[in-house]
Amino acid sequence: MALKQVSSEFTGVQKSAILLIALGPERSANIFKHLKEDEIEQLTLEIANTRSIAPSTKEAILDEFYQVCLAQQYIAEGGITYAKDLLEKALGAEKAKEVLGKLTASLQVRPFEFVRKTDANQLLNFIQDEHPQTIALILSYLSSGQAATIISSLTPDKQADVAKRIAQMDRTSPDVIKEVERVLERKLSSLVNQDYTIAGGVDAIVDILNTVDRGTERHILENLELEEPELADEIRKKMFVFEDIITLDDKSIQRVLREVDNNELAVALKSTTEEVQSIIFNNLSKRLAAMIREDMEFMGPVRLKDVEEAQQKIVNIIRKLEDSAEIIISRGGGDEIVV
Repeated sequence: MALKQVSSEFTGVQKSAILLIALGPERSANIFKHLKEDEIEQLTLEIANTRSIAPSTKEAILDEFYQVCLAQQYIAEGGITYAKDLLEKALGAEKAKEVLGKLTASLQVRPFEFVRKTDANQLLNFIQDEHPQTIALILSYLSSGQAATIISSLTPDKQADVAKRIAQMDRTSPDVIKEVERVLERKLSSLVNQDYTIAGGVDAIVDILNTVDRGTERHILENLELEEPELADEIRKKMFVFEDIITLDDKSIQRVLREVDNNELAVALKSTTEEVQSIIFNNLSKRLAAMIREDMEFMGPVRLKDVEEAQQKIVNIIRKLEDSAEIIISRGGGDEIVV
């Protein structure tokens, strides 16, 4: 069965259901983890209603899936033109056109993709004199490492301004994105989904701040605390989550635990992974570890809200100890540890 015939005979949901059936339950379960609830519901219903699949249909859909994945990989490696050239060599001009045509309708190529392949220091020369909103838009689409390099090199007054704009950014018109892309790279040829594209937000600036050096991070957060205290607090809460305690060395964990109330620790550990619990207990005395295990066992069910509050108190202690240089949280930039 030809690719074009498969595309016209089945809907996208039907083809996805057949693909999941062909891949088997284990692989399908892993795919489900990355889908939204409504997508899972649609696919589950479609799979349940699929009675039999001809071997030729299954083979054609697997082949189509492979070709689309191949095209997506080529686009990520070198852009649309690069993908087109390789697909034409591998599949022929007509089939390459079919595959890319399908991607045009379903694949959103990330805006500023060409910029992501540019050295951050070179890119800085192009954008450092732009308006902070323009810089914020561009950084929102870069990798955390690239964005961190650029934001660290901006003037101090512009750093906080750009960080604030990234955190407060929600949806950007595709027309605005296209115009910024056009100015930055006139020869850009990309596929931009005509729906409003979501970029930026608190998580984006947290990723960037987790990568910059501590000095730049402190400067940005101090400025945000003056201008947008609620936003600064929201960012701080996401900078270091409780589970990140496993990234600390034993000495630092022991220092943190000396400041933590035992009852709070028992509550905080109720919903954590075995890895986190193991590292915590290994840094307590056997007697205290046994006592906290016993407390966790006898306290019964605990509200998730109470667990999160207890974890946040411990995270606040970690941040406080880091600020006073009593412990070190490994970061990017100039925070390499020298022994």
